[in-house]
Amino acid sequence: MAWDPWSCWHWLVLICVCAWGHARPVNTRREDMRNCSTTPHFLPVTVVNTTEQLIALRQQMRTNNLSAYIIPNTDAHMSEYIGEHDKRLRWITGFTGSSGTAVVTMRKAGLWTDSRYWIQAEQEMDCNWELHKEVGSAPIVSWLLTEIPAGEHVGFDPLLFSIGTWKSYDMALKGSGRELVSIETNLVDLVWGSKRPPIPNQPIYFLQEKFTGSTWQEKVSSIRSQMEKHPKAPTAVLLSMLDETAWLFNLRSSDILYNPFFYSYTLLTNSSIRLFVDKSRINSKTLQYLNSSCTDPMCVQLENYSQVYDKVQAYASGAVRIWIGTSNTMYALYKVIPEDKVVAETYSPVMITKAVKNSKEQDLLRDSHVRDAVPVIRYLVWLQKNVPKGTVNEFSGAERLDSFRGEEEFFSGPSFKTISASGLNAAMAHYSPTKEAHRNLSSNEMYLVDSGGQYWDGTTDITRTVHWGTPSAFQKEAYTRVLIGNIDLSRLIFPADTSGLKLEAFARKALWDVGLNYGHGTGHGIGNFLGVHEWPVGFQSSSITMSKGMFTSIEPGYYQDGEFGIRLEDVALVVEAKTKYPGTYLTFEVVSFVPYDRNLIDVSLLSSEQLQYLNRYYQTIREKVGPELQRRKLLEEFEWLQQHTEPLSAGAPCTTFLASLLAVSTLVILNWSV
Repeated sequence: MAWDPWSCWHWLVLICVCAWGHARPVNTRREDMRNCSTTPHFLPVTVVNTTEQLIALRQQMRTNNLSAYIIPNTDAHMSEYIGEHDKRLRWITGFTGSSGTAVVTMRKAGLWTDSRYWIQAEQEMDCNWELHKEVGSAPIVSWLLTEIPAGEHVGFDPLLFSIGTWKSYDMALKGSGRELVSIETNLVDLVWGSKRPPIPNQPIYFLQEKFTGSTWQEKVSSIRSQMEKHPKAPTAVLLSMLDETAWLFNLRSSDILYNPFFYSYTLLTNSSIRLFVDKSRINSKTLQYLNSSCTDPMCVQLENYSQVYDKVQAYASGAVRIWIGTSNTMYALYKVIPEDKVVAETYSPVMITKAVKNSKEQDLLRDSHVRDAVPVIRYLVWLQKNVPKGTVNEFSGAERLDSFRGEEEFFSGPSFKTISASGLNAAMAHYSPTKEAHRNLSSNEMYLVDSGGQYWDGTTDITRTVHWGTPSAFQKEAYTRVLIGNIDLSRLIFPADTSGLKLEAFARKALWDVGLNYGHGTGHGIGNFLGVHEWPVGFQSSSITMSKGMFTSIEPGYYQDGEFGIRLEDVALVVEAKTKYPGTYLTFEVVSFVPYDRNLIDVSLLSSEQLQYLNRYYQTIREKVGPELQRRKLLEEFEWLQQHTEPLSAGAPCTTFLASLLAVSTLVILNWSV
């Protein structure tokens, strides 16, 4: 829907007024610089003026004979999180969300994003931009067909389009008279110019062997073995995703916030190893580690990062076959390889191999989660003492949790920006507070905290929802049904090689039974000091089947718009199940070790099997985390843990204290009546 300047102004004023009671008061007015009308107006400070950027971009479009230009929010490696250097969408639109696609024509500019970001986009974009509440290439192409006439060109950067994305646009535009044109130099980069943040240049380092499941030589040999056994006999594997190369060589750095990756590609052949990277970032010790001074099949040859296209094209000119993962290879690389020399599968062999952790990697991840439970418990104890004082807000709380994690051994930073959400803010599943805009935590509201850490031995992700006062009956029911969903999926026994999509209904059933649901996925893979969202493991349609040794989150939730949000997230390992009769069946072993909020559990809704499972889980928490708290002399936290892992019993109130109080009251009444 197109916005005229006056309607845009009215909508932004409405947002400003509605947000006034939902965040800390800030200066929300400034002069309107968007040329929305000839009369000055005032807008929230969050709105960014993009007029100059768009004028300059359209000039570049004219130079390249383009009527439209597509700007996705990604980098050349399809990274989930992108570095400052690659935030083109944010710079051109003012929108800071992590998901979206912009399209600019000579007359209009539009942003397409999903429901998580509609309010945010409306608050951040000026009236140069239309917000389209849809995702995918189809609605964008439909819009383009109405906005530009036949015979004109739509430009895109082939470095920022995956093979699948390119095919979807190309097929949709085919026959329409509009042509999709690959533009080698990114036009936003040309306009951004010297103001564009530089490419990171922090050192690239290797992990100590005690933090890895296998040496890089063992991993290379494993991938080569898979190449030899493949029916199409590929001679090389091309790796584009940053976590693929980081995992293969046990190398890490810090190019992207929250992710220990570095910009790189790998071309692994049956007789050579080429690592495309900024060579200046690798010191002599790491060069020695990679055997880079030789050219044998087990020596890593360093190539300049920007040379990957030329080198791959040169290699592809021979009698070769290159194995690629189509879901994560960009069109710019794909197009330099002749079609008959591509061995195309959805995921590369590295992605599939990395998804299944060996026994050492499993132990490393378990250990990191035991340690990570300590700062989370410290934080919950700290909140319990300080929230009633009225001195904690969403942002200061998140900072406190980060500081607790920072004291942990092997800590290397958060694994994502902490979601610290009180009351109605928690109804937005991916809300995060800022220093300028946040709410105070209150004993009268629910509080959701979703956080994680990067440790040298593992990546963590855990969500807990708590209430320090008296929750409503509906809040307790919703919370308990989310908990039931978590329990039912965690304790599920299922046949090996079952897809996650077939399993996730077990996490939703207790909510569905009463007409409730949640709008996000039920879980995702997780890495060993890699990505907090590690594909392709999880419960989505695109996820691979579950196998022994995979780690996934299990995170059902419920969100009541304008009131509260609930999510209970644990990380679990896929393990072999013991069944009465022979067969290969699997189940989950939960490795997150923080108790749920007893104040929100309605025990009467739990079955005896669910209750038994919960009490066994609490006993495991005591055994795993209790000694660690005692060892560190965190006696208050140890006492809190003991209280919050007391066994629950059917029909009993949710705390031992209340159970004792009820018993005493009954005796008093009986004695009184005698």
